[in-house]
Amino acid sequence: MPPPSEASKNNERVERARRDKDEERVLVAPTQAFRALGAFQGFSRDAIDEADALFASDQLRFMRRGDAERDPEFKQLIPYVLFTHTDAAGETFVFAYLRGKGQGEERLRSKWSVGVGGHVNESDVHADGESLFDAGVRREIDEEVVVGANVLSFQKVGLVNDDQTEVGRVHLGVVCRVELDAPNLRSNEPELLDARFRPVKELLREIDEEPSRFESWTSLAMTGLFGRR
Repeated sequence: MPPPSEASKNNERVERARRDKDEERVLVAPTQAFRALGAFQGFSRDAIDEADALFASDQLRFMRRGDAERDPEFKQLIPYVLFTHTDAAGETFVFAYLRGKGQGEERLRSKWSVGVGGHVNESDVHADGESLFDAGVRREIDEEVVVGANVLSFQKVGLVNDDQTEVGRVHLGVVCRVELDAPNLRSNEPELLDARFRPVKELLREIDEEPSRFESWTSLAMTGLFGRR
């Protein structure tokens, strides 16, 4: 029998990674619990006031990710962190990147994103002195980017919910804004392509002109936070 080819080995690695990801246990809330707090479509600043009640709910649980991705009865709670910088002239820039074809969620590949983050999982329970959600945020930031500037502010600024897409129906985004004193941030993952700070007004114009180039949460969060300029 001939030895396996490099393509075969790569396919095996990809399949093994997919199986491992499916077995990960991620934090979810029943979709009904979210709706009971006042469900909405799109981005909501006001809904963040209800988020603490949702996070404190005894209905939260960890669920096998492979099951959660296919079960709209639950929402996976996802930190969605925007890094921004405002220059001396008052222009605001946001860190943006193109999702590579090897990135985790295949339904979002080749889309522009401004969100850094991912699932909160069982490993975050053991972080000392932090809430479960904050520990998940910190871990995801450390995994995905290297921050080379001072943090001026960190705020949870809204929730994003998109029941109109396959991905959105099983996720709820907690949008956080991190303001830096300089645009010094770099990707820590090879699949975050063309990663750089871009003017907010430029991104909003492109979202208007070619919305299909952007993941839905980016379009919703950008227009909700910054309006159309």
